[in-house]
Parts: sequence; structure tokens; C-alpha cells
Amino acid sequence: MTVSASASTRSVLSLRENEERKMLHIKSNTKETNTDYTMYLCGGVHGSTYGILQLFSSTIVGSWSDVVGRRYSMLMCLLLSALGYGLLGMSTSIALFLLARIPVGLFKHSLSICRALLSDLVSEVERPLVMGHFNVASSMGFILGPVVGGYLTEHDGGFYTASFTCAAIFLLNTGLVWLLPWSDALTPRTDANSNSSASNASCHDNDNHFTSTHQNCSQGNSDNQTTAPAAAVTGSVAPEKNQRSWNWDLDWGEVSLLPSAWRQLSSVGSKISSVASSDMWDLFLVRLLMAMAIMLYYSNFSLAMEERFMLKPKATGYLISYSSTLGALAGFLVGPITKLYGNNMSALLLYSSVLTCCLILLYAVAPSVWHVFLCSTFIAISTTIGRTCITDLILQKGGAHDSGTLIGAGQSVTAVGRVLAPLLSGLAQEFSPCGPPILGVGLALAGIVLLLVRVPKWDERGKRKEAQL
Repeated sequence: MTVSASASTRSVLSLRENEERKMLHIKSNTKETNTDYTMYLCGGVHGSTYGILQLFSSTIVGSWSDVVGRRYSMLMCLLLSALGYGLLGMSTSIALFLLARIPVGLFKHSLSICRALLSDLVSEVERPLVMGHFNVASSMGFILGPVVGGYLTEHDGGFYTASFTCAAIFLLNTGLVWLLPWSDALTPRTDANSNSSASNASCHDNDNHFTSTHQNCSQGNSDNQTTAPAAAVTGSVAPEKNQRSWNWDLDWGEVSLLPSAWRQLSSVGSKISSVASSDMWDLFLVRLLMAMAIMLYYSNFSLAMEERFMLKPKATGYLISYSSTLGALAGFLVGPITKLYGNNMSALLLYSSVLTCCLILLYAVAPSVWHVFLCSTFIAISTTIGRTCITDLILQKGGAHDSGTLIGAGQSVTAVGRVLAPLLSGLAQEFSPCGPPILGVGLALAGIVLLLVRVPKWDERGKRKEAQL
């Protein structure tokens, strides 16, 4: 419930941005020409502020959740996001509009933290199945969000109603996170830190004597609880000390026990630096190439349907809704398909990328709408599987203790694709309505070639690790 509600607010965001631009346009019509130019400029700055802040904050906030813990970081992100939407609902000037976007752009990363939390709680074998179900929940939020936002914005003052509704949803999510039984129901079960979890579980048998038990635990597990953030960053300690055991039963009284602000900042910087200097460039590059290929496929879909097949916008909307719904439900197929491939995520990513590339090519040369319908059906499935595979591989290669940093870095890479794809689509559109998907095919082929070169090396490293264990 928490995940789907949070995802729904992200869907309403796009509607609110369109409403904001509309409001700015209406206001600008009552001013002089210079004022019109200023209003449009402010509208453009306002629209880009959120994306730029998300681009740079995804990795930082994800790494911060590795340092201070998922619960504390999620509570702060939800509260500050609610503050941003509340300010948006109370805004009466352009300056306040821009100010309201700052906390939302910096801290609206609840979905990324949820993914990192799930990677902490489940084993590597269970992770694709759980991530697939999580993607179904978040995708349903994206489908339902525009419906709710459209209904609210049709009424007088609908934009402000939508803003306050989003703030209320984030506050509801905050309450749910606060009330969750973190100490029992959310005990980590990952293979990487099962030893640490077992040692901590023995320290929490008696809930009635929490204070004394916590003191004993801090003495017996000082390496895990006090030096885990630094150990996870530097990797200079023994393996058993490099496996962080999360303390899920933090309350506000324990926040003072968290590292100082400077120590948090240095730990976040060290984690980001370690990921940036790691040998994972190939995974992030594959993610960027495939993400841009899919974005180019969707970039001019409506316009291409109208120019190529004289399809009305209403029919195109139905086709897009069908594809989105099918993509959401495809998350249920991730678990069975990964079992079919023996949890070989590298091979599954390669095959799904090849299938996506072929389907985009078939769409570009499709002679009829029915061929487009068939391509859209299978593209929705292949892209859902591919996203889950690349996320799981990043977590496998990077390690469970840096899951927040890794997922945040992946979101930043996707954000780069969102910046580049519209520019490339506009250039390709000048040559042909099929130009953007054709360019997407070229980028997907580059990603496939990179996979063909790197997958054998990944498999060789995996066999070495198994031999060492």
C-alpha cells in the first residue's frame, strides 16, 4: 500500500507540471510582451528544476540511506516531500513555486529506498521475484495516478487540491513507515549478512529489557554497529566486519546515536567514490544505452502513429494504456522466468535486450497498426524483465551493503538518458517519423555488443568467487 501510494504521487506530478505550465500561460496572457517572455522562462526553469535535482540527488540520498539506515532516511524523505507538496499547494508566486520544487527534487526517492530495503531483506535467489512484484505495485500507481490527478484538476482550484492530496499521501506513508514493526517483521534475511543478523537476533530475545540488551549488543557487536558504515566504504576490514547488520528498531530517541553530520557526509562521499571507481562501468553503460533506446521508442509514438497510420489520438491513448498495463502485469512473470533460466541474470538480460532491439526495429518498419500492436505487447514484457535484470545484476556485482548507493546511481544514469533522449529524438525526427526508433535500435545494438563482450567476464568472475568460497 505504501509503495503504490507513493508511486501514484509521482504519476500525479506530471499532471501537476502540465497544470502549472497552463497556469503560467494563462497569467502571461494578461501581461505585456516582456512579461510574457519572463513567465515562459520561469516556467521552463521551474519544469527543469525537478529533473536536475533528481539527477544529482539520487545517488547521494541512496548512499545516505546506506549510512544512516533505511527507516530514518525514508522517514526524512517522506516528510520533506510532503513539505514540498504542501508549499506547492500554498504557492501564490513563481518564486514559491520554484522553492517548493527543491525539497521534492532533493528528497523524493522513496521508491529507490524501498528497492534498497527489499534487497536487504531477501536473498539473491528471491530478489528477482520480489522486485518483480514491487514493480507491479509501483506501475499500478503510475497507471492510477493520472486518473486521480485528472479528476482533481478538472474542478476549480484543482491544482492546489492535487498538491495537498499528494502531501497528505506522503504524510500517510510516513505514518505507515513509522508504525511498521521494524524490529521483528523486517529482520534482514540476506545471504550477505546472515551471520550478523543471527548474532544480533540473540541480543534481542528479551524485548522487556531493551536498554540493557542494547548495551550488551553494542559491546558484543561493536564492529557491526559502530564501524559498519566505514567498513562498508573502505573494504579494509575482514569480510565478517564488512557485512552490515541493520538496526531496524531505531526510534527518535536513538537518532542521536547516528554518526555526526560530518561522518555521514564523509561516508556518503566514500561510498559514491568507491562505486564510481569500481569495475561496474559496463553495467551502468548498458543501462544507459537500453534506457535511451526505449525512451526513443516512446518519444514520438503518438506523432508517428498519426503520421504513419492516420491513427487518432484517442486510439493511440488506448494503445499506450494497454501497453502500460501489460508492462505492469509483466512483473509477475519475472520470478518464473528467472527460475527457468536458473537465475542466470546475465543471460536473461542479454536475451531480453536482443528481443527489445528486434521489436523496436519491427515497430520502425511496421506496415500496419496491428503489427505495432503486436510489437507493443512484447516490448512491454521484455522491457520489464530487462529492468529487473539490470537492477539485480548491479546489486550482485556491487554488494548488498551498498544497495542504496547502487540503486541511486542507477536512477541517476536513467535520468541522464531522460535528458539526452529528447535531444536525440528531435534530431532524428527531422529526417523521418521512424528516425527515433531507428536510432534506438542502434543504441540497443551497442548495448548488446557490450553485453556479448562483458558477460563471459562476469561469468568467469562468478566462478572464481564460488571457487574461493
